[in-house]
Amino acid sequence: MIISRTPFRVSFFGGGTDYPEWYREHGGAVLATTIDKYCYISTRELPPFFDHRFRVVYSIVENVREISEIQHPAVRGVLEYLKVDKGLEIHHDGDLPARSGLGSSSAFTVGLLNAVHALDGRHVSKEGLAGEAIYVEQCMLREHVGLQDQISAAFGGFNHIALAHNGTYSVTPMVLPRARLEALQNHLLLVFTGISRTADAVAETIVGNLKNKSSDMRTMQQMVDHAIEILSSPATDLVEFGRLMRQAWTLKRSLSDRVTNPTVDHLLDAAISAGAIGGKLLGAGGGGFMLLFVRPEEHTQVRAALGKLISVPFKFEMSGSRIALYQPDGL
Repeated sequence: MIISRTPFRVSFFGGGTDYPEWYREHGGAVLATTIDKYCYISTRELPPFFDHRFRVVYSIVENVREISEIQHPAVRGVLEYLKVDKGLEIHHDGDLPARSGLGSSSAFTVGLLNAVHALDGRHVSKEGLAGEAIYVEQCMLREHVGLQDQISAAFGGFNHIALAHNGTYSVTPMVLPRARLEALQNHLLLVFTGISRTADAVAETIVGNLKNKSSDMRTMQQMVDHAIEILSSPATDLVEFGRLMRQAWTLKRSLSDRVTNPTVDHLLDAAISAGAIGGKLLGAGGGGFMLLFVRPEEHTQVRAALGKLISVPFKFEMSGSRIALYQPDGL
């Protein structure tokens, strides 16, 4: 039995510049962190006593004989990529719901790659896991995804991710005094809107509109450096980070009419009226989780303004995808 644990991510700035349609011409930059909420994948060899060779358990249960029959696209893609020729049982559990803007799909892909490699006694580097996940999602599954989710899930941590025109990237950890990092965490609220959405459908509309929004995209890319300057300057009030988040959301919501909707707009307006400095939907948009920047002393009143919506406490995470249980002999 192998169990991998892979973190979800929160992206602050630069989302969208990690799409190939953008960075191949302009480069890209993202400021993002992983959080202490995880995707767990357990994998074991399936004994040869069943009619099926593959058992995949997530929100549904699939029992099939061939990889090509697997309905879950990431499972099918990973097993085809790794040319798996033995029966496997795969279980998925997550701390937070899927399709919610936290990079859960890529966390799943990275975690499954890590687990299946470990089952065969292979250790794969963080770079290797990210690269394989990018290949599976972009090239095999043909999904409209960028690069930040796979990189964040594999590496973990609070990072500045810079993308070159040819798709190579660098990951630079944000090195901040503990007090500054804790202060940033204490200003953040993660709230579930209750709206699930398929990121690929929203991302497709954004990608199709990038050329028409090149000026806004360049501004969003430059905000990454501005945000780093704010965090790295102890004399700068962190409230400026929240104000920058609000500006970035204004730009992002203009990229496609699928990024937001009246329900989301109402929730964000209510949060800001109650004291939030800034806020945004995470991921491609359309629903899922929203991230709010709120002074700690005003968290209670902002939560009250959002009614029964669930607020999720979290902390930054620094380890990335790892093998939480390694028992290849099943004992």
